[in-house]
Amino acid sequence: MAKLIFRDKKIFYRIEGAGKPVLLLHGFGEDGNIWKHQVDELKQKYLLIIPDLPGSGQSEMLEGKCTLKDFAEVVKAITDKEIKGEKSLLAMIGHSMGGYITLAFAEKYPQLLTSFGLFHSSAYADSEEKKETRKKAIEFIKKNGREPFLQTSVPNLFSEKTQEERPELINELLKLANKISPEALIQYYEAMILRPDTTGVLKSFSKPVLFIIGKHDTAVPMQDSLEQSHLPEISFVHILQNSGHEGMWEEEKISSEYLLNFLSEVAKK
Repeated sequence: MAKLIFRDKKIFYRIEGAGKPVLLLHGFGEDGNIWKHQVDELKQKYLLIIPDLPGSGQSEMLEGKCTLKDFAEVVKAITDKEIKGEKSLLAMIGHSMGGYITLAFAEKYPQLLTSFGLFHSSAYADSEEKKETRKKAIEFIKKNGREPFLQTSVPNLFSEKTQEERPELINELLKLANKISPEALIQYYEAMILRPDTTGVLKSFSKPVLFIIGKHDTAVPMQDSLEQSHLPEISFVHILQNSGHEGMWEEEKISSEYLLNFLSEVAKK
């Protein structure tokens, strides 16, 4: 694992492969290992940078309340260290909360991106209903702790088909999530509640944008994603027919194909 210091905290990330740089950002309740099925395929052609966001995996949690822009600055610090010269531009793919951070990065640093992808993610701000749901989750974590919260929430990230046929995936994600402190989970929720609508980023970004959508995703509904896919100048849209919110595990092979095809097309432009 590579490391840097950001605001006096240790931030860890993996470097895999060689070629044009691609940064993979995990979501809430995950760490960089969420991309494990895609790494072997992608590293054959690309230089992969896979952070553990602050508070996840091996990375230390940032002090105080944070916004998604704070996490985007962590990503910027990593890119400043690792991407220079001919490789100064990169593609960025974000899953769920990682997609929100990708949008925050694209809003401030669009000139640094060749493209970006939203993997089960959204440019819409939280609805009032969604904000209330997150606030209730925060209170639940404070009252009951991390594990009871994760036991009730993690299974719902998968499609019913996955829950029935591959329950081991739920247990595996629970192991990742249980390494994250309750305080970090709360910090993420508070940051997501505050996030603004970033559909303007989709409209103004002139380079390719990828949307990978789960047909059975209850966290980021398919209809919301399809609506947004019309906003960018250049969109690539794929629907995972058997996935909920964790398509990189639920349909790992076709997810890798979609990513490879997108990155290959971007390279041609």
